[in-house]
Amino acid sequence: MLEGMLAMTSRSAGATMALGAVTLLTLASGAPALAAQQADEATVSVLHAVPGLTVDVYAGDKELLPDFAPGTLTDPLKLAAGSYDIKVFKDGEGPGGTPAIEKTVEVPAGANATLVAHLTADGKPALDAFVNDTSKVPAGKARLTVRHVAAAPAVDVRADGKAVFKGLENPKEAKGEVAAGTVSADVVLAGTDTVAVGPATLDLAEGSNTIVYAWGSAADKNLALKTQTLTGMHSAPSGVPAGETGQAAPVNDAAQIGALSAGALVTLGAAAVLLRRRTDAG
Repeated sequence: MLEGMLAMTSRSAGATMALGAVTLLTLASGAPALAAQQADEATVSVLHAVPGLTVDVYAGDKELLPDFAPGTLTDPLKLAAGSYDIKVFKDGEGPGGTPAIEKTVEVPAGANATLVAHLTADGKPALDAFVNDTSKVPAGKARLTVRHVAAAPAVDVRADGKAVFKGLENPKEAKGEVAAGTVSADVVLAGTDTVAVGPATLDLAEGSNTIVYAWGSAADKNLALKTQTLTGMHSAPSGVPAGETGQAAPVNDAAQIGALSAGALVTLGAAAVLLRRRTDAG
């Protein structure tokens, strides 16, 4: 009877190992498909920077953002890469009316981007797409990005009273790496000390990209700043394992499950060997 039980146990272990192998192979074959799907997506945020106008935002005939108020920045969204026909209507006038802004926007695969509805330098509604820089930032540094999307002439951007970006025009951006820390930022008319907007306190965290938008209208005296912060761009210290820094790299679910299945398979294999040895010894 004992031999029969051991034989049954060995067969059960063998079946379980086979099932585990099939599961592992299935997960392994599915992981590239999951990675490919993620690679074909983009992370997109939307900023409404047209003062005094609540809008509805459409992609083609599909409403994406109803009752979108000025100064609002959405949370990041996952969208399939490709071309989008973006239409911005005055609240309640879409999709049958005439859009206040309409533009075809290209969303690159794998990119982190921000769509900005704003005013041109001469006060006309416009829509622009900015690709956000998510590359690594040196240790102890932060990335500062400034985007001019206001109805205003060229400006200089100052940090703690010192001009860090000069002659920035709508709808351009400027960026650079600076020491991490807290700074007081303001925007002045290019080549002058005439403050157009600010000051504002910025917390430039290490390994982050702080994006500052100057938006609004100089003529209407409603210029303002809007801040967007992207994190997770730390550069790992040389020679230190990621697990020791507390900044372990993320692992996708399929890879985690596959690793667990592999571990279970090894354990089952060891159990089967042990059972065979006991059977032989009996």
